[in-house]
Amino acid sequence: MAKPIMAKATAVWLVDNTTISFKQIADFVGMHELEIQGIADGDVAAGVKGFDPVANNQLTQDEIDAAEGNTQHKLKLKFNAAAVGEEKRRGPRYTPLSKRQDRPNSILWLVKFHPELSDGQIAKLVGTTKPTIQSIRERTHWNISNMQPIDPVALGLCKQSELDAAVQKAAAKQAAEGKVMSDDERRKLVSTEQSLEMEAEPRIPTAIEGLETFTLGGGNSSDLDDPREEDKDFSDADSFFSLPNNDDDEEDDQP
Repeated sequence: MAKPIMAKATAVWLVDNTTISFKQIADFVGMHELEIQGIADGDVAAGVKGFDPVANNQLTQDEIDAAEGNTQHKLKLKFNAAAVGEEKRRGPRYTPLSKRQDRPNSILWLVKFHPELSDGQIAKLVGTTKPTIQSIRERTHWNISNMQPIDPVALGLCKQSELDAAVQKAAAKQAAEGKVMSDDERRKLVSTEQSLEMEAEPRIPTAIEGLETFTLGGGNSSDLDDPREEDKDFSDADSFFSLPNNDDDEEDDQP
């Protein structure tokens, strides 16, 4: 549902000049009910001047009267023919000046790790033009030798959810066209939420030679099979802790 312009100032005016419930005002301006209560208590929007929605052609007095008489009535924004089509503007994404120098690096990252994305999707994600994307794909960009692939999410050029949605859409399009993806490409289609919920895979040592006979004791395996060890009786504590006799020590002790 369309929201009024200057929503907070409109909420201030409705709180000060009408008896409409906080819930009705919150639904109309797109705010939380507790925020509207905070406006009434003076804790929120302090110093904000009220914006009259009736004088500014956003509400009719009849609509306000109906809401005051029925707490279940939902305020409806007055139809404005001049505002049709203004809810969603089409055009390239605005990129701050401080981040524009990193935009080619993010394009290189998307081209390298998500080749399934179309030029139009990349242009929408990072706010660039198709000729720039094409030059990076063909490695004819004037600064291609100095460019490094950097994740556009890490640069703040787009949100992770936006990137995940674009990748999923590209994958669905490829599946509809009958293209078969490799295992590496399927792994890239996992969203951030799914990847965070995955359990860590156990690491396998790269050098596994000799692990079949590996023991923590470091002794020979033949010692474990010595039948003499099995015949010993360790029920007596003294016999358990007794040390073997050394013939050389006995000879040294004799006078």
